[in-house]
Amino acid sequence: MSCLFCAVVAGRTPVHRVFEDEVAVAFLDHRPVFPGHVLVVPRDHHETLTDLPADQIGPYYLRVRRIAGAVERGMPAAGTFVAANNRVSQSVPHFHTHVVPRNRKDGLRGFFWPRTRYAEDAEAAGVAARLRAALDADGS
Repeated sequence: MSCLFCAVVAGRTPVHRVFEDEVAVAFLDHRPVFPGHVLVVPRDHHETLTDLPADQIGPYYLRVRRIAGAVERGMPAAGTFVAANNRVSQSVPHFHTHVVPRNRKDGLRGFFWPRTRYAEDAEAAGVAARLRAALDADGS
């Protein structure tokens, strides 16, 4: 099986990681809606949320919750948009959750996500460092 996110989890595909443990890996989306847009993936390959074993859902979403808090504190953001696609509009067939920083009047309307790029790798590295620092600061 050739899965992009399995390659990310295994360290074979370079990304800007902001978190990893035995349950999940979180990294910057390479085409973010806004800087700080993070993808959270379970370490094990499961195509959709409904494929994720029931005993892994709670631990996985505890990580998503922690990342959402770090995105709010680290970016700064007034809140986050947390979403997952199942098959339709799922660009990589490995379950993943988007955590997108949000602010009032940020231009995001509904589910139309205008994608951008980081100006340079150093900008992405700086954003990833801010999110890692926010995760370290929460101590959980």
